[in-house]
Amino acid sequence: MNGKSFWEHKTPGIPDDLFDRVDKVPITKEEIRSIIISKLRLKEGFESIDIGCGSGSISIELAIQTKTSVYAIDSDKNAIDLTEQNTSKFGLQNKIKTIQGLAQEILPNLPYVDAIVIGGTTGDTEKIIKLAIDRLNKGGRLVVTSILIETIYKTLKAIEDSELLEIDISQVTVAKSKKTSSGTMMISRNPVIIFSATR
Repeated sequence: MNGKSFWEHKTPGIPDDLFDRVDKVPITKEEIRSIIISKLRLKEGFESIDIGCGSGSISIELAIQTKTSVYAIDSDKNAIDLTEQNTSKFGLQNKIKTIQGLAQEILPNLPYVDAIVIGGTTGDTEKIIKLAIDRLNKGGRLVVTSILIETIYKTLKAIEDSELLEIDISQVTVAKSKKTSSGTMMISRNPVIIFSATR
């Protein structure tokens, strides 16, 4: 099936309900995905790595934007299976390469790329960030997202200790509408910290 049947637009932010979902496998929500994609400053032909791919939503956005290879890594087999299911749904099997395992073991064996997203670090944040930076081409972009204070602290330290340029930190809080019996209310989602930088 061709991905165009699901998303024919050039803009990022594919609606969440177009992705298959399973319990206990996270999805990066569409508004956050849009910001992540914008921070990566992608071009067609840029290869990328998605660490902690979860449902595969970011990998799919990356493949659609760059029209080339995305390496999707997750230690959870359920996440890899779901990423492959969504990849097939969007017709991107020839673009997204799923790899199950720990990022710190996989990254040294991957090629150099132009964009890396880190959405999960299994607690080894600083090492994974260092290894990710080592895989970036000069001028490549790194984006790290977190909702955990501990990960935010470790990410800040790792990025400040690196030689990255154009370091930016944003906090994003999204509220979504929900219909109730008396009207519409706004429900806030977890605030997300988004780090971005250039090698």
